Amino acid sequence: MELIRAGEKMTDLDRTIIGETESLCPLCLRRVAARKEIKGDDVFMVKRCPDHGPFETLLWRGEPSMESWKRSKETVHPSVCYSKIEHGCPFDCGICPEHRQLPCSVLLEITHRCNLRCPVCFADSGRQNGEDPDLEQIEFWYKQVLAVAGPCSIQLSGGEPTLRDDLPAIVAMGRRLGFSFIQVNTNGVRLASESNYAQILKDTGLATVFLQFDSVDDTGYRTLRGRPLLEEKLLAIEHCGKAGLAVILVPTLVPGINTQAIGAIMKLALKFEPVVRGIHFQPISYFGRYPTEVFDWHRITLPEVMRALEEQTEGAVKVFDFAPPGCEHALCSFHGSFVRLAKGKLRPITGKADYSCCTPRNAEGARRTIELVSRQWSFPGAQKTEQVSYQGTTMPSGDCQCDHPMSEKPVSLDTFLEQARDRSFTISCMAFQDVWNIDLQRLKGCCIFVASPDGRLVPFCAYNITSATGQTLYRKSGRA
Repeated sequence: MELIRAGEKMTDLDRTIIGETESLCPLCLRRVAARKEIKGDDVFMVKRCPDHGPFETLLWRGEPSMESWKRSKETVHPSVCYSKIEHGCPFDCGICPEHRQLPCSVLLEITHRCNLRCPVCFADSGRQNGEDPDLEQIEFWYKQVLAVAGPCSIQLSGGEPTLRDDLPAIVAMGRRLGFSFIQVNTNGVRLASESNYAQILKDTGLATVFLQFDSVDDTGYRTLRGRPLLEEKLLAIEHCGKAGLAVILVPTLVPGINTQAIGAIMKLALKFEPVVRGIHFQPISYFGRYPTEVFDWHRITLPEVMRALEEQTEGAVKVFDFAPPGCEHALCSFHGSFVRLAKGKLRPITGKADYSCCTPRNAEGARRTIELVSRQWSFPGAQKTEQVSYQGTTMPSGDCQCDHPMSEKPVSLDTFLEQARDRSFTISCMAFQDVWNIDLQRLKGCCIFVASPDGRLVPFCAYNITSATGQTLYRKSGRA
């Protein structure tokens, strides 16, 4: 049988089928049967559309193996649903009664405008016409989220949300309604250009800046974002630090562009402790605005990112420091929690047996997820801002009462707990699904949602799914 391998043709080879699921046709978005086949250390998705023929795409490359990457958890169906089942997954998202996880994080897209024109953009920002949603609409979204998920994590996104002059009011509204952990997804341009802007956001209740950060040199930014940006990114981090506002670096990983900089990004992040609380890598997914042809060598998979972290940091972090998630489907992400030691060293505190940033076994577990992420991704509350420098952190000396692995000297239990909280650093990676590799079993376990204009909560990957011809299921396409 001849297979279309995400844009190329290849000859079928001897494989072992390790699982069956459902997916979508990349051309017409029809739901189709799919199977996972393993050859050597690589796993592929193979599917066939009755109208458009067979397709194949890479899912997983190398060790740790896909079959070993798992974590047990209980199914949790939402008690409040905004859609009913009529056509089946993924056509009834809203959240529907068949969904198997509660939202841990919800994106509110408060603008489609952007001050960059990035060649790669999941939201295809800047194409859509129309005015920004008003404050009444945004309050409606907040209340819709509260009814389904309670005070979960909120990400204010877009477009570029800092283009809204009323962004501080939007943050304050969310805090007033009961959301204690609100982040903003930003390219950092306004944070860099206005030295007091980070302080304004912090004063209105913003917890974390989710900062687009793709490279440690301007070559990568010219390719992925259209112009040099490194100086502005670093200035944005500096302004956040002065305001006591935490930063998470968010690199979009594109093979051949910046995957060789994975270790360098981590090393740079550690120089900005404790302002930068972690890194959240996102391997490129082909939805929104992206190159029209997709090949397997255009992908970097979760195990490759883990191995690159070990290799490019000379073993400062290791593959076995990372664990599968407990909230979303195990194949969606990995996470590692660390404590920052002297001279930029990291000590892992992630145990594969029963720990990650997400450890839910039931609905109460989802609450634990939100609380833990909020703790780890917020600016250290126990430290005074004036004690912080970007090259190191002034640590309390404590009383010499006990030994522990974070200090060369015995310290008190209170100091131990303070250091574990305030010197934490996270490294995570989220592999969003696109039309070529979407697995509907994974989608049903999604815990990251987007609030659609009509108030439905749609899993992130379903909301952004884009066919090879530019058609979408939920997002209004700028190319339609």
